[in-house]
Amino acid sequence: MQSADHSDVDICDAHHHLWDLEAVRYPWLTAPKGSRRFFGDPSRLQQNYLPSDFCADIDKLPVTQSVHIQVGAAADQHLAETAWVQAQIDATQHPRGPIAVPSAMVAFADLSAAGLGAQLDQLQSFSGVRGVRQIVGRAPDEDQRTGSGELLRDQRWLAGLRALEARALSFDLQLIPSQMAQAFEVFQRVEQLPVVLCHCGSPWFLNPRYRSSQSFEMWRQGLEKLASLPNMHCKISGLSMFAQTWDHNAVTMIFETVLDIFGPHRCMFGSNFPVDKLHTDYQSIWQSYWQISSRLSTTKKTALFAGNCRRFYKL
Repeated sequence: MQSADHSDVDICDAHHHLWDLEAVRYPWLTAPKGSRRFFGDPSRLQQNYLPSDFCADIDKLPVTQSVHIQVGAAADQHLAETAWVQAQIDATQHPRGPIAVPSAMVAFADLSAAGLGAQLDQLQSFSGVRGVRQIVGRAPDEDQRTGSGELLRDQRWLAGLRALEARALSFDLQLIPSQMAQAFEVFQRVEQLPVVLCHCGSPWFLNPRYRSSQSFEMWRQGLEKLASLPNMHCKISGLSMFAQTWDHNAVTMIFETVLDIFGPHRCMFGSNFPVDKLHTDYQSIWQSYWQISSRLSTTKKTALFAGNCRRFYKL
């Protein structure tokens, strides 16, 4: 693939993770070596991933801002994760110079829990918090074990979404294609809540194991339904998790489908690093996306790779 010329745009990474295993406990990052997760074997990730590591992976690409997304801290550690990320936001001096990486964060809250107001009060005491992610779906097998999809049928969870709406917070929606129809029924009831779909709606049909239960048509039709909600946006991110390789042709198909459905004014670039580092590198992700978007005007590329993220997350 030819080198990508990015001279006419800068980058705001809308979806990445950081962690310090001495500051916060993450069960999936302390699991026995060789454990499998839906995205692959996390063994190579079971070490600190700090802003300096992220900047090293970014290298010379013009990433000037980014958004950290909560990443599976232990149940009693969510506030500790938020506090640690806030400290990283406050310390924006890195080896590459004075850049704001990370610039803001999406924290965890259990939107179905009693005492949600107190949870949200705590989160909003941190200046970097812009919204909440509570995962609805990861992969069919894991979802069956965790029961996370039941949130879509929980009236307490809907009330929690309405609490986010009232507080002008956003919601990061991670789910799988078979959950999209039910999600539409829920999210059409919170019309003022800014929502962004993580990882293109998890196109699991890229993986032969799930092709029959999470088909391309189910995914495409689900995206169209969700995109009919004017407050719904989409992150083009995390695509190596599903095929567990970086297949440029598959990525092109996903990228172009999402772009056609949501439009460049409601899509945003995310690296999903370092999780996607299991299967590819930051430069390959960027160069693929930049090449695929070559048909777009400079204005639309600027929106896709930076402006939409800044607007959605109020950077």
